[in-house]
Amino acid sequence: MYSAFLRLSQLMAWLGGAMLALLILLVCASVVGREINSILHGDLATTLAPGFATWLLDLGVGPVNGDFELVEAGIAFSIFAFLPLCQITGGHASVDVFTNYLPDGINRALRVVTDLVFAAVMVLLAWQLWLGLLSKKSSGQTTFLLEMPVWWAYALSLVGAVVAAGVACYIASVRVRETLTGTAILPDDLGAEH
Repeated sequence: MYSAFLRLSQLMAWLGGAMLALLILLVCASVVGREINSILHGDLATTLAPGFATWLLDLGVGPVNGDFELVEAGIAFSIFAFLPLCQITGGHASVDVFTNYLPDGINRALRVVTDLVFAAVMVLLAWQLWLGLLSKKSSGQTTFLLEMPVWWAYALSLVGAVVAAGVACYIASVRVRETLTGTAILPDDLGAEH
């Protein structure tokens, strides 16, 4: 079961990475387009090649319309897409200066508690995203420039949040089972190096 959740988490991370790569290209294209647009409106371009400058401007050379709206929606998805892999590999940042000196039993109990709390928080986030999606869909709210339905961004984020909640619940349930049976099912560290 662990390998199935790990593969699902890796798939989500790849999707989140692909989204980030697309957003980087979008922002770069928007910045370059904005700069070229400024140059084409400048004195030098209008003096030396007014026809060429006008032709390029008529083609629509400029910033990407609604770039910040797309970045906002894409970043939200990416964050939720990376959470499952971070949880299943134990990649969350931790400050363990104090806990390094505690006995192994207490550290295992703390791990169970933190995994249970993380799972509960992820389920709550997924539930709130679902409620937000329903609210935005019923209100018909759209973004300002692209007039894209806002619920689309909620739906994208919800996919990542549901997978993250599922992985978090799996990890928490395995940690509880480990505690009740006294057997190690998952590795202590899950492979993360900090």
